[in-house]
Amino acid sequence: MSNEAIAKGEAALLRQARDKFVATFGREPVAAASAPGRVNLIGEHVDYCEGFVLPVALPFLTVVVGAYNGTDDCSVVSVLASGEELRASFPSPLKTTLEPGSPPWANYVKGVVALFPGDVKGFDAVVVSDVPIGGGVSSSAALEVATFTFLEELTGTRVEPVKKAQLCQKAEHEFPGMPCGIMDQYIVTMAKKGHALLIDCRSLEATHIPLEAEGTVLLVVNSNVKHQLTGSEYPQRRAQCLAAAEALGIPSLRTAKTDDINKLQQLNCDELVLKRAKHVIEEISRTEEAAKKLPLNDLDRVGELFYESHVSLSNLMEVSCPELDRLVDILRSARGVYGARMTGGGFGGCVVALVEEETVEVVKKKILEEYSGNPTFFVCQPSDGARSIKLK
Repeated sequence: MSNEAIAKGEAALLRQARDKFVATFGREPVAAASAPGRVNLIGEHVDYCEGFVLPVALPFLTVVVGAYNGTDDCSVVSVLASGEELRASFPSPLKTTLEPGSPPWANYVKGVVALFPGDVKGFDAVVVSDVPIGGGVSSSAALEVATFTFLEELTGTRVEPVKKAQLCQKAEHEFPGMPCGIMDQYIVTMAKKGHALLIDCRSLEATHIPLEAEGTVLLVVNSNVKHQLTGSEYPQRRAQCLAAAEALGIPSLRTAKTDDINKLQQLNCDELVLKRAKHVIEEISRTEEAAKKLPLNDLDRVGELFYESHVSLSNLMEVSCPELDRLVDILRSARGVYGARMTGGGFGGCVVALVEEETVEVVKKKILEEYSGNPTFFVCQPSDGARSIKLK
């Protein structure tokens, strides 16, 4: 099916990256690393409220290869899944203090280089990725963590995984300027094949949750729409959640309970602040329940939680869009689908569904017939996180 996205696999991406490096820089790379995209099963727009999230890593990868170049400058070539090539150069952090700049995509790399705790001399690198960009599956975190892991291999400086995730998150805050939560970098760094990862975004403790229900797969449907926004929607929702916590006199909405919704109403809280708080409080509870039900293979209940999450994201957090709502409606009426919900920041991107493997083709056909857009499908199982690649 032409609408099917198939992961190329690490070996193919590594071969492409090595060939491009040799063709561009005239020598072999000496260090390499990979990091996956991710999809969040449940727990959306709660990571910046110190809540619980339950993501898995995808088989789609970003691979980085490179070598020192004997200069004070860093040169990076990025080859997108479409074949488009992007190039950027910036000074080594040993030469000067790095600052955000143009081109914008390079800030994801530059921020990681700037914050890496080892000495980073001038290097050349090639980035190759088949992680869908703009689909809500965290191509940015894949690039950040792959770059960081490449630098570990290049410099010999190893960093504890939680610290690594935190530094990549900080890089995204300070260079691209996106105030993301910790979830993306955390799952990309520490994912385990066949498992989801329940992340406590307050303590940064994590538990691997088995997701190996026989005959069941994850169907991710990329709507292939991304609505043009002002760029303030994500920071606005984060600020609204913070306002709710401040009104309640608590550090974050993580400690809030259902009764606190009534308190906010009594405080004549702004209606939007109230709606955001209600979503976060209930979404955290849904995520904890899903993590308990998955190992029991109670997929019917997990599916119900998916649908509840989507309705909340659409009506309370207001981060869905007509296309995502339509896809969830179609999936809700399809045979063999336990549950579906939008995933990622919203306003476009992907829907994730838990589906009986034997019905996947029928489900995809139904979507193609009833959805007016041009969706892309990928069927997957939870995959491993970032790793260094030993070059022969």
